[in-house]
Amino acid sequence: MGNLLAYSGLTTKVRAMEAKLLKEKDFEEISAMKSVPEIVSFLIANTTYRNVLENLDPELIHRGNIEKLLQLSLFHDYTKIYRFCNLEQRKMLRLYLKRYEVDLINYCLRIVINRYREPFDINYKRTFFDRYSQVSIERMIRCRTTDEVIENLRDTEYYDTLRKLRDGRAATLFDYDLALNLYYFTSMWRGRKKALRKKELEIFTRECGSKINLLNIQWIYRAKKYFSLEPADIYALLIPIHYKMKTDLIREMVEAGSLEEFGQAVAKTSYARHYTFGSEYTVEKMYADCLYHLYLADRRSDPYSIASVNTYLFLKEQELEKLTTAMECVRYGVSPAETLEYVGGRKI
Repeated sequence: MGNLLAYSGLTTKVRAMEAKLLKEKDFEEISAMKSVPEIVSFLIANTTYRNVLENLDPELIHRGNIEKLLQLSLFHDYTKIYRFCNLEQRKMLRLYLKRYEVDLINYCLRIVINRYREPFDINYKRTFFDRYSQVSIERMIRCRTTDEVIENLRDTEYYDTLRKLRDGRAATLFDYDLALNLYYFTSMWRGRKKALRKKELEIFTRECGSKINLLNIQWIYRAKKYFSLEPADIYALLIPIHYKMKTDLIREMVEAGSLEEFGQAVAKTSYARHYTFGSEYTVEKMYADCLYHLYLADRRSDPYSIASVNTYLFLKEQELEKLTTAMECVRYGVSPAETLEYVGGRKI
């Protein structure tokens, strides 16, 4: 009864928001459109994205600006959910916020390391970050060097990780990206017991642990297929957390002599139980499908819990990825059938 009382209002709010997510038929319509402005008009007329798109100057309708505004819709949804949360529930959302912070820091590092001449274009995130985040948009906008980015994070939890990397050796963008991602997942994993209790902790552990396992599998695959890395280099990429996955199985995947052997090792995991790998199925698709089914299963089992929030935020992020992909396909004249294949056939 306690969970029902604590989550009844929040779950009702999240369900109402989920009902407004795009349906499969919406993506079918979008895929058949001829231009990005046509997609924008459709979203303004028929979806909740109207709130972030309706005031966009027609001359500024291009992928970059649209993606930023779509990202704002995610922040708006986070804010709506946060307002319905009690103090305990907000602890979980603050863990979730770390992902947005890491993405922002990585973007800033990419700009200064690649020496882009244009100023940081992150002002559109200012309101959200000023309210919820430890990272200051005002400070980050002024950065022009890696040192400035790192020093402007001095008052945040990310500072020590980046400072040690900078002071230790000549670090590349890849090194910073890897360090931030490893810090993000390990800090989430360690912090979950302080932020959550009982059923919430159980659900979060299962979902976060599964995501880490699936990401490690995906990174091993990419390291082998695209970069031909040696096992020692692959181990350095992996998140050092094995949730219900034996170390021997991780070793078998990392040290596989070919992609075929890697696939045989992956097939032994619980995540690959229902999948046959080949040209029609990939590790990337397994990652998305497994998380999709896991989130929905947890919500069915415990609808009045953090599972409802986790599921919604996952579905929203998936929708944004699909929308971005569909716009890119339409922009380059990809056929409707191919576009639907790229965005995936799974219903949101």
